[in-house]
Amino acid sequence: MFDNLREDWRTHYRNPARQGLWVMVVYRFGQWRYGIKSRWLRLPFSFLYKFLYLLVQILTGIELPCETKLGRRVRIDHFGGIIISGDAEIGDDVIIRNGVTIGLRHTDRRGAPKIGHRVDIGAGAKLLGAITIGDDVVIGANAVVIHDVPANSIAVGVPARVKPRQKTTSQNQQDMQHESTE
Repeated sequence: MFDNLREDWRTHYRNPARQGLWVMVVYRFGQWRYGIKSRWLRLPFSFLYKFLYLLVQILTGIELPCETKLGRRVRIDHFGGIIISGDAEIGDDVIIRNGVTIGLRHTDRRGAPKIGHRVDIGAGAKLLGAITIGDDVVIGANAVVIHDVPANSIAVGVPARVKPRQKTTSQNQQDMQHESTE
């Protein structure tokens, strides 16, 4: 837990005023309490977690239950109106902005998004249903994603259209350096 918290601290710019950091601390605490084997010892920590979860949800407008499978260095860049399903899976180095929903498409059907590594989710985006978002994807602001998005893509619009992601000059240089060392 403490290694993850140290990474969360650095990911949120070592700023205790960042609401995304508050949410991550409560999330990590909620995950940690599952490791307590004795039900009776875990019980007071569960009550504390539920209180902190509700408090942080009210103060920040961010809903991130500890049942969500969350990777390392996830950054909640802005706060407010963020809802993440407990069934969702989120990879490492993901950026989530305000107004984002990551959840079920229909309340009568299970299935939440599985998000890869290094995904940048724009403000107001909605990722709904049992979809898979590949690695190195950019989800545009206010996009509504209801289908899978392959790796190295950009998804924009309502409903989201998927386009191949253009590599930047620095990414091309890194690829060439990597190939020359092999």
